[in-house]
Amino acid sequence: MTDFDDYRLEDERTLAAADPVLRHLAEAGGRVRIECEASEGAISGLDAADRPRAVVAVGPEARLVRGLLEPVCPVPFVAWPSAGLPGWVGPLDLVVVLAPQSPDVLDDAARGQSQLIATAHEAVRRGARLLVTCADDSPLVDHAQSSGTTFLTARTGDNLAAAVITCAALHRLGLGPAVHPELIADVLDDVARRSSPHVDLATNPGKDLALVLADATPLVWGGSTLAARAARRTAEGFRSVSGRPALAADAEALLPVIEQAAVRDPFADPFEDSASSRPVLVVFDDGAADEGVAAARIGLTAAADRQDVRVSVVQHDEGDELSRYAGLLQLGRYGVAYLAVGLGRHGG
Repeated sequence: MTDFDDYRLEDERTLAAADPVLRHLAEAGGRVRIECEASEGAISGLDAADRPRAVVAVGPEARLVRGLLEPVCPVPFVAWPSAGLPGWVGPLDLVVVLAPQSPDVLDDAARGQSQLIATAHEAVRRGARLLVTCADDSPLVDHAQSSGTTFLTARTGDNLAAAVITCAALHRLGLGPAVHPELIADVLDDVARRSSPHVDLATNPGKDLALVLADATPLVWGGSTLAARAARRTAEGFRSVSGRPALAADAEALLPVIEQAAVRDPFADPFEDSASSRPVLVVFDDGAADEGVAAARIGLTAAADRQDVRVSVVQHDEGDELSRYAGLLQLGRYGVAYLAVGLGRHGG
């Protein structure tokens, strides 16, 4: 595997070659604004008086929507993992379908959308209400048509942006917390400014995270439900880019790994392969004030201190819950993107 070289993070030619990936990240806030503008009319027509008996969500980011709504939703909320619907779903229930990507984007997207079409068709057959987030030209438009269907237009194919407008619609129905899309877009813009390729290593959080990930085995932890989700997404990206292991898990699973880490040898050669096998604890901090989260973090960092395991904190603790998640997720994405740059794999 190509060695990580932090010189590449400052090299103009290398960064220019990585521009498509970095530009896509930088435009995340704009995609949220585009989706909000496209769906504004449909969302404003929703009424909290039409509360369903239960909600079933399917598609990309269905579990994100569940993570945000479940603690406050006044009715049962299920993120359904497969095609079809639970046997109890009927006319009193709401089925939420997230399908922001066009089926011709990727083979996986086409296969996933065929499952969502089957689910939407089944919801219509049973007389359930539908909230569908998809492109205007998606096959779902035909299969999900009914008197009880609301369509939210997805123009950008961005899963996070689609989740934002879906959560905004569910808030309008009285099923979830208030969502502020413009503030979320501002958060994404702020991360993009601070993680710009034109900002040097000393003050760039994306490049700094790449350096943390480059020379160790990441153990990634987030205390809250959404911080843990951002941690998992970052670990997935790390594994994809580097081909090396990374573990994102709860504190109980990470503690034994930290406690079994060999104490660092101060005389070891930092350029040997064994150096990259040492763990680093990466904490995703969204400012969750829960006492259990605080206790778990204290336990992890104390164990890391005992075993001389480095601790790195990815932090975004301002704004509402979804804004904090978006900030953490975007910081993780930038870290993975710059890791790819440092490894010479910036084309992906």
